[in-house]
Amino acid sequence: MRSLVALVALGLVAPSGSMRSVPLAAFPGLRTAALAVPAQPLRSRAVMIASTDTPLDGSKRSAALAEGYEVCRKITASYAKTFYLGTRFMAPPRARAIWAVYAWCRRTDDIVDAPRGGVKYLKREIAAWSARLERIWEGEAFDVVDLPLVETVKQYPTMSIQPYKDMIEGMLMDLKQDRYETFDDLHLYCYRVAGTVGLMTLPVMGTADGVTYEEAVEPALALGIALQLTNILRDVGEDARRGRIYLPKDELKRFGVSEEQVLAGVLDENYVRLMQFQIARARDYFDKSEDGISKLDASARMPVRASLDLYRKILERIEGN
Repeated sequence: MRSLVALVALGLVAPSGSMRSVPLAAFPGLRTAALAVPAQPLRSRAVMIASTDTPLDGSKRSAALAEGYEVCRKITASYAKTFYLGTRFMAPPRARAIWAVYAWCRRTDDIVDAPRGGVKYLKREIAAWSARLERIWEGEAFDVVDLPLVETVKQYPTMSIQPYKDMIEGMLMDLKQDRYETFDDLHLYCYRVAGTVGLMTLPVMGTADGVTYEEAVEPALALGIALQLTNILRDVGEDARRGRIYLPKDELKRFGVSEEQVLAGVLDENYVRLMQFQIARARDYFDKSEDGISKLDASARMPVRASLDLYRKILERIEGN
């Protein structure tokens, strides 16, 4: 699935079909659904985290918070190296909050990627994860990786739960459909799995003097869309092998490209023209997002710039091929 971990998507965005662009391996014992459903352990080479079925109490919370921030830091450093290096230029409280958001996004993606017994079980697990999110917003934590997000919500009261819910809805979209009729449909998907990250992180990153949150939102969303569109274009072949086509159906028809052609990997002149159109649109979103970098607080600009430049290069390689 492709939920994005993007940015402000930043190293958070996922390749089409799964938030894999920054591969999420999660952590053994880092349970993704500690509420109503048996937890599916996350995978990792490095960290073991115990999760409980009841919220951590006060004494455990205070001792575990520092550990939780360190685990979130390791997750970010392991799976979004370029972005992580950029966060090192941020004030420590902001960097820790960004790591907490990133860790939640990675765990959310892992719910979809982890082996399980079918879609029915997965839907139950997603529902439990959504309920757990509500509990986090109420100040409850079920393991040390929940704790930093609980603390972040307290420290940044303008942070909204809605983008987190929207990302979960993006996961559900991948369960329900493998085709998109129009770009409006695809845009909604890209917003949910990647653009949401901009809304999650913007309250933490802050804006430049004289710039309102509302003025910075559109470029942040544009970056998430640009990153996800790039992932989709990069992964057309991989997604086709899984029976998925993210390129809008009406645009396939406009350029004379059939679904069968995409699934078979037939690259003719029509397909090239289709891809040139898709690349140009992604580039437009990068341009819109670049205009917003100066609207961010100065300490937050480097990780955003790093992510933008990295994905622009990926888009250039796609165009070169």
